[in-house]
Amino acid sequence: MTESAVNRADADPGAFETLVLGIGNILWADEGFGIRAVEALNERYAFPTDVRIMDGGTQGIFLLPWIRSAKRLLIFDAVDFGLAPATLKLVRGDDVPRYMGVRKVSMHQAGFQEVLSSAELSGDLPADIALVGVQPELLHDYGGSLRKSVRARIGDAVELAYSVLRDWGVPAQVRASGTSIEPVGPDELGIKDYEEGRPVVGEQCR
Repeated sequence: MTESAVNRADADPGAFETLVLGIGNILWADEGFGIRAVEALNERYAFPTDVRIMDGGTQGIFLLPWIRSAKRLLIFDAVDFGLAPATLKLVRGDDVPRYMGVRKVSMHQAGFQEVLSSAELSGDLPADIALVGVQPELLHDYGGSLRKSVRARIGDAVELAYSVLRDWGVPAQVRASGTSIEPVGPDELGIKDYEEGRPVVGEQCR
């Protein structure tokens, strides 16, 4: 299977049909769930060239050209569903923009809700849209990584996303070990390197 294209929000979207987008901020504990989940999906599965895998970060309105170009949109994010910490929830269709606007856990969600609304108003909201969200345990920990409970759900989130893509008819192939993998975003910092680069507890400034 041909390797899928991994893109940046400042590039020309080009021609594609499916966008898999992780949004959030890895610097704020569980806020980084969306990024870590899309990285894990990219590490486990290879997709056709008409699938785009992207670290959307907190880029907000700059993601609009990508959203408008997609026929199918799958989002990973940390969302306050009002559930127990680390609970996964799949939201589909019209409920996605509404859910992301009702309970905001960070500034990026307000921005991304506006992106979806803009795409809808222009008639360019993807026909198929789904959100794989996790209930965060902790957000206000600058420089902190995912809580253990949330990190433990990444694998489940990847498989949930895979099932959605399969329902949409998007083929995927498990990567062979040792396969070279293009990162999902510029200057990607893997979770292992991120955690090992943090100061010890007594030296942390937060």
